[in-house]
Amino acid sequence: MEARFYTPAEEGKVKCYLCSHRCVISPGKRGICGVRENKDGKLYTLVYGRAISYNIDPIEKKPLYHFLPGTRSYSIATVGCNFRCLHCQNWEISQMPRERDGEIAGLDLPPEEVVRQAAQYDCASISYTYTEPTIFAEYAVDCAKLAQKKGIKNVFVTNGYITPEALKEIASYIDAANIDLKGFTEEFYREVCGAKLKPVLESIKLYKKLGVWIEITTLIIPGYNDDEEQLRGIAKFIKSVGEEIPWHVTRFHPEYKLMGVSHTPLDTLRRARDIGKEEGLLYVYTGNVLGDEGENTYCYNCGELLIERHGFDILKYRIEKGKCPKCGVKIHGVRE
Repeated sequence: MEARFYTPAEEGKVKCYLCSHRCVISPGKRGICGVRENKDGKLYTLVYGRAISYNIDPIEKKPLYHFLPGTRSYSIATVGCNFRCLHCQNWEISQMPRERDGEIAGLDLPPEEVVRQAAQYDCASISYTYTEPTIFAEYAVDCAKLAQKKGIKNVFVTNGYITPEALKEIASYIDAANIDLKGFTEEFYREVCGAKLKPVLESIKLYKKLGVWIEITTLIIPGYNDDEEQLRGIAKFIKSVGEEIPWHVTRFHPEYKLMGVSHTPLDTLRRARDIGKEEGLLYVYTGNVLGDEGENTYCYNCGELLIERHGFDILKYRIEKGKCPKCGVKIHGVRE
């Protein structure tokens, strides 16, 4: 299928402006993502309708804690990614075109079938996740348009590397996004992710400006992004965009090319949560630590326990009409 978000260039090349790599692609070649190819001067997406993974997940797995809590989300992905994160937990599919000589695997799952199954299994949303949804934007948008007609919400779980031009085009079809803010230095993004930090920061601000509910996730990797300067920098940045934006600080487990790095110490994770609260964020959560109190939602005003969680399960839910039942302050989020 011919792609969107590109313009022709000289000598049969094309300029892709879907993500912030802004690849200039020669005839017969692909972009950095490995799934967008120049065929005779036209850009084609190789993954449209080709799902490599599809599952029904709790929305809390994305993680989204303030968007339709307690509901199910039909989750899909294609192969490919515009990052090459050394710690990717889904590297077998995200890096497949790079690792397996350009292979594009997947099952035929057209948008109509995605939405039909989401409705059949009573999913309140469809999440475009596991790999990077930006690189299969045409597929995601067509699913999202059909989902909207059925009253089903749409979620991006993303690295935030989409261009402003593309985001402005598709934001009206996205209801929520969990955006990875993986570190807070250009060096980290260059060496660990193969990307740049600044476009991610600009994307987060634009998602917020365009009215998409956002939550931020930082996977804390010992020796890479766990220093207080980076963590405090991330917290301050999020606060500058909106104090109500939830920040998920999650525990690293060795994966892919960082198998020699140890798990994140719990003290580091809890210190990161404290830093977020010290900097004025209203909701800060710890992730990948089953049973930690940082999984719960507390009232930022009076400290009342509002949502008690154990992993992805909600044990208690005490928000009433969007407010704390004890002190009455507004608890931010999307609940319907």
